[in-house]
This record gives sequence, structure tokens and C-alpha cells, in this order.
Amino acid sequence: MSKFTIAVHGGSGTILKSDMTPEQEQGHLDGLQAALDAGYGILERGGSSLEAVEAAIVILEDCIHFNAGRGAVFTKKGLQELDAAIMDGKNLQAGAVAGVRNIRNPVRLARAVMDTSNHVFLSGEGAEEFAQLQNIATEPDEYFFSQFRYDQWVSIRDSDDYALDHSKRNIEDLTVEADKKMGTVGAVACDGHGNLAASTSTGGMTNKQFGRIGDSPIIGIGTYANNATCAISCTGHGEPFIRSVAAYDVSCLMEYGGLTLHAAVAKVVYDKLVKIEGEGGMIAVDAAGNHALLFNTEGMYRGVRNNAGLNETAIYKV
Repeated sequence: MSKFTIAVHGGSGTILKSDMTPEQEQGHLDGLQAALDAGYGILERGGSSLEAVEAAIVILEDCIHFNAGRGAVFTKKGLQELDAAIMDGKNLQAGAVAGVRNIRNPVRLARAVMDTSNHVFLSGEGAEEFAQLQNIATEPDEYFFSQFRYDQWVSIRDSDDYALDHSKRNIEDLTVEADKKMGTVGAVACDGHGNLAASTSTGGMTNKQFGRIGDSPIIGIGTYANNATCAISCTGHGEPFIRSVAAYDVSCLMEYGGLTLHAAVAKVVYDKLVKIEGEGGMIAVDAAGNHALLFNTEGMYRGVRNNAGLNETAIYKV
């Protein structure tokens, strides 16, 4: 069996140690480690990369510290609308959902879309109807409630503004402070057979309107996997990632430009995205088990584990 690797992220942005309590910091690190352990355990037992990324995302969706599943942010209407995608690099099969409500683990629904629907992307009420047919677990609105997310939403709900996950705002004048954290969770993996997979899940932006959909569930933008090149999961301000076709751009730089995984991710994160004010980061693996966890913000919740003995989680810029 060759080298196998799993990497995860829980969002990126202006993440400063001075703004974090020890409890918050440890909660995020524990969530990342639990996700790594869930995915790694599958890879260690000879399971597939697809199974590994799904298991890792489920852990992160269930963790209230992250903007996905249980900890998702509130929309303009005071609801949670969830997006997710998953892709198998072995055969380029993919599934995605957007704007779904009350789905406990949107990644499970995205996987069902891929496996049983003959489609790639379902949204809104149609996706929820499909979830019922597939017996996908649901939860009441109360399950998704987070006091922090609610307070964040209350501070801007009477404006047309929006917040990128943990953005801190003055409740009285709605002045945006420098702190911005762009919340999404993601996982990428290379299994012992060199097969790649990627998955991303998010609650989007606080106070988002008009059924806005970001980069996370869009194949080739926030999520992509191809055994010939790489598996990618993105986090950041979704609009620039969409305009730059960010995840697929990394794959193209490898396939047609001959760049290594690290060089390709660096080109997109540090150059091409920066030129269009694209803040965020990516996690990536290739079929040799190499990894890259790069970001152009102050921090990114991230972790990586492989069978060469590497097992680490981090938050801040090194």
C-alpha cells in the first residue's frame, strides 16, 4: 500500500490568537483532529478516499464551532441554508446540493445525489424532496441554533449587509471591523491505491439574500478531484473563487502546465486570487499522497495526517 493522506479545513480569514479564548481555540483544534481521525481510520483500514472525506465532513458538520451543518450561520430570513459537494477523483463522479434546510449532514445528501440520482447538482425544495426519498437524516431548526451565530445575525439583519462567518460588527452602527473569518469546512484525501476525493460543506454568509450560492458546492470551483492531478477543497470569499474557477485552475496548472501540487496551489492562492481580491485558502492532495494547505489570509483552521507519521493541526499563520 502506498502513502495515504487526509487533510481538512474549517475556514479561513483574519484569525488572530489575540481574538481567541483558550476554550475557543481548543474547541476548533479538537474538531479538526476528530475529523482527521475519522477519515484516517478509514484509510488505515484500506477504505476509499471518498469514504474518508465524507466521514471527516460529517464530524465537522456536527461540530458547532464551524459554519456547516449544526453551526451554520443565519440568512436574511433567520434560517440556515446549507450547501455541500463531494467528488470522486477515480471516475469524476460528483454530487452537490445548495440551499437546503434541516438536513443534518448535507454531505450525506450530496453523496446520495452522486450515487443514486443520475444528476450532479440539486437545490432547494427539490433537493429536500430527494432527501426524504433517500431517508437522509433531518433535524428541527433548534438543532442548528448557535447563540454566537444568532447574535452576529441580529447585529446586521436590518441592513442589506452581510458577514463572512465570524466577522465582528458594532451592533449600533454596523461598522465592519478588520476581523473576517470565512467559514466553510472541507476534506481531501488520497487513499492507499492512489485514488483521490474531495468534499466541502458550508452555511454560507450571515444575512445572505436572494438564495445566494457560493463556491463550496460548485464542482471545479470550491470542490474538485481528479486522480490525474489533485483533490481540492476551498475556503474564502466565494465570489472571487467562482470567477477564477479556482479548484479546477489548480488541476489545469498541474495537467497542462506541469506544475507540482504545491506550486499550482501557490500560484492560485498567492497570485491569481490576490489579483482579484480573492481572500481565502485551499487544502489539496495528489495521488502520491503529497499535500498543500495554503492561504492568503491571517489564518486557516487546518489539519493533515498521513501514514508517514505526520499528524498536525493549526490555526494561525506560521
